[in-house]
Order: sequence, then structure tokens, then C-alpha cells
Amino acid sequence: MFHLEQTKIERINELSRKQRSVGLNDEERAEQAQLRAEYLEGFRANLDATLKNTIILRPDGTEERLK
Repeated sequence: MFHLEQTKIERINELSRKQRSVGLNDEERAEQAQLRAEYLEGFRANLDATLKNTIILRPDGTEERLK
């Protein structure tokens, strides 16, 4: 299971607040983009793993894995 370090999540939130209040410089924008990309990559991997392990139980009692 994907887990982004708490310090990185805090930094994403910090940059987001700063962007809304005073704006970001080029270095901070690049850091924000990199952190967001890392977060999204992990989120998508988690979602994919969850869906691969999901089973649908049909009314007739049969089980079917998601494709």
C-alpha cells in the first residue's frame, strides 16, 4: 500500500496555502509539481491495487473479479 511521508503531505499543503495567499516562485512551483506527481502516482497505484482485489458478488451467488 502506498503511503506518502507525512512531511511531504505537509509540504504539499504548505505550498498550496502559500500559492493562494502570496504566490509561488519558480522553484516552489517546480517542487509543488514534483510532489503532486509523486502523490498522484501513489494514489493511482493504490486505486489500481484495490480494484484488482475487488470481487463483485452477483445476485445468483457467483463471484466475479473486476477487469
